[in-house]
Amino acid sequence: MRDCYLKKNIDFQRVYKKRNITGNRNITAFYKKNNLDNKRLGFTITKKVGNAVTRNRLKRQFKDIYYNNFNLLKDGYDYVFVIKKSCLDLSYKELEASFGHICRKLNKVIK
Repeated sequence: MRDCYLKKNIDFQRVYKKRNITGNRNITAFYKKNNLDNKRLGFTITKKVGNAVTRNRLKRQFKDIYYNNFNLLKDGYDYVFVIKKSCLDLSYKELEASFGHICRKLNKVIK
């Protein structure tokens, strides 16, 4: 696999603790330098967004979007994307556009 996903709570907490944040209407992104040659990322969706089926569907869609656009993010960083409730009303194309927008913002911030 090209890149890894964050899976353990401690990894998510390290990224949150660094407090490097950017976002848009649909996604909030936290990032932290990881001193590795690859990027790692995780997706978080709170129970406010919907039931488990809805949250898992959104998570699968975002993983697919990331897989198709993995080169948009810089290597050497951990990323956590917090998916907001507004994503429920969006089509796949709109989710992809929102993810692309947040990646471009991240690349401007991370020089």
